[in-house]
Amino acid sequence: MRAAIVSDIHGNLTAFEAVLADLRETSPDLILHGGDLGDNGSSPVEVLDRLRDLGWPGVYGNTDEMLFDPPSLTRFASAAPQLQSMWEAIEEMAADVRERVGEERLAWLRSLPGAHSEEHFTLVHASPETAWRAPMHNAADADLESVYGRLGKSVVVYGHIHRPFVRTVAGIVVANSGSVGMPHDGDRRASYLLLDEGCPSIRRVAYDLDRELKLVRSCGRPHAEWIARILETASPQMP
Repeated sequence: MRAAIVSDIHGNLTAFEAVLADLRETSPDLILHGGDLGDNGSSPVEVLDRLRDLGWPGVYGNTDEMLFDPPSLTRFASAAPQLQSMWEAIEEMAADVRERVGEERLAWLRSLPGAHSEEHFTLVHASPETAWRAPMHNAADADLESVYGRLGKSVVVYGHIHRPFVRTVAGIVVANSGSVGMPHDGDRRASYLLLDEGCPSIRRVAYDLDRELKLVRSCGRPHAEWIARILETASPQMP
């Protein structure tokens, strides 16, 4: 069986459409989404509606939780008060998305599970306990094993960190799908994961970044230039 994991779209409809076209070429038997679906980018409503129409199973991410449970951001931000200006910008953006998507779409996000398991693999957004914290791409083997080994699967896939990788740790394959809509690894192409008979590989897909930048800058989102800088550099930026 061939499965695809499509995660961290972050409202980037242009990148999502390019990935959908690529999925028609790779033709997986099963497609799952890994959360962080509608915030930040130009088109949160359109991305959420497309996903619901597609009917893919999947999990919620931390920014999805931030939308349907606003205090979750406050709880997470309390551990890093030195970043208060960033948290304030994120909350302003989240409030804008909540208003745009409406309660019915928020209820759909709220209905998503925290983990999804198939026979040979499990998908979580970040870690089994929380959608907010996960090991980075360069974490020690012991850290990856301690977080994901308890799931009891030969393959574990997560998103959240926007840096795709595939590693084998203590007999477990741990893979990160990267981000469709907001890569942080310096490669501006969209990223998703293919699992072919349990063997994971990263798929990179070029998309019309200039088009998405124009959409971001014209859609009326707060902090649009911050979003544009992240897309242009494919790396984390401060507001």
